Amino acid sequence: MTELIFVALLAALGWFWLNSMTSRETAVAAARRGCDADQVQLLDDTVALASLRLARNDHGQLVLRRGYRFEYSDTGDNRREGMVTLLGSRIETVRLGNVWSV
Repeated sequence: MTELIFVALLAALGWFWLNSMTSRETAVAAARRGCDADQVQLLDDTVALASLRLARNDHGQLVLRRGYRFEYSDTGDNRREGMVTLLGSRIETVRLGNVWSV
């Protein structure tokens, strides 16, 4: 019985890791598109996980809501912070400065 619990826990951790990597790549692509649309430069070409919690999607299912921070520059000499929020695997919002878009 202990082995079965261990294997189930290992499988759950593997799923979470794979799902997190997929979500991170989605967030990087969303940040890149947001920066391109506003004609600013995405710095370091990466995002960092800032928040992780459970939330309900439009169908009432419990999914993970992940918030990712990223940095961008509008002049090349400064750093500003942006945010991408994913609800499950769907992009919920992309924020550059005080401007939000969906």
